[in-house]
Amino acid sequence: MVLPEGLAMPPLPYAIGLVVGVIGVVGLVYLLRPPVTNWTVVALSPWLAVGGVLHGLERLGTFPGGVEPLFGAPAVYATMAIVTGLAWAFAGVSAEVRTHGSTDRTLGTIGAAILITFSVFAVYQGINNGTLAPFWPVIALVVSGVVTAIAWVLLSLAFTESASVTGATGVVVIAAHAIDGVSTAIGYDVIPNVSERTPLSRLVLEIGDALPTAELIGAGWLFVFVKLFIASAVVVLFREYVKEEPTQARLLLALVAAVGLGPGIQNLLVFAIGGL
Repeated sequence: MVLPEGLAMPPLPYAIGLVVGVIGVVGLVYLLRPPVTNWTVVALSPWLAVGGVLHGLERLGTFPGGVEPLFGAPAVYATMAIVTGLAWAFAGVSAEVRTHGSTDRTLGTIGAAILITFSVFAVYQGINNGTLAPFWPVIALVVSGVVTAIAWVLLSLAFTESASVTGATGVVVIAAHAIDGVSTAIGYDVIPNVSERTPLSRLVLEIGDALPTAELIGAGWLFVFVKLFIASAVVVLFREYVKEEPTQARLLLALVAAVGLGPGIQNLLVFAIGGL
């Protein structure tokens, strides 16, 4: 009811390699114990988006068979955890060597560069295949930005302390789920041949479709509202946790952001170059 349709474990050798890799990277990060601030979560955001781009490319059959299992769902989460963990460790060591360097800046810069590289590759694929259609993805990004700003202002007014404590991390969580919600809503309401793979999300969309407002503003608005309500509730509920265990709390909030930003970016990529 909660998990998306089409989830499939990779072949056993890949699964074993990913499990070993994740354990190894977790151990490495634990030993290095890089500081986790609000800006660390911001720096991790491009890496979360890269996972969405890679899974979108995998859905479109871009990768050769030898590496394709690494970017399916849910394997892509483990793949990106390994890559991101190694990059985080490298950024930390690099900052130590430079003595005045910033781990967050290095991590974010590398992630942004990789995200831009794969995004440009995806656009090239769309142009080469004659399927590039950026209009609705661009609209989705703009609307997501507006919705994020409105949601954060309302959250800051109603729960000022929660917004202050979670800071940039809270904004990332709201923005991630705004992108997922808006892109899903646009896909459901506007783009032909698009269907929602997660049963629970599909149920929310069907409820929206049954409301009297569906004929005027579509069904997707309810999904956007539910996504933002849940994301905002998580930010509010994490206030004390961030105070007491800031490192653990921020990392968990980064995971909450990942389950929104990854699918949202994947939606945008598939809409943009999938010929839909």
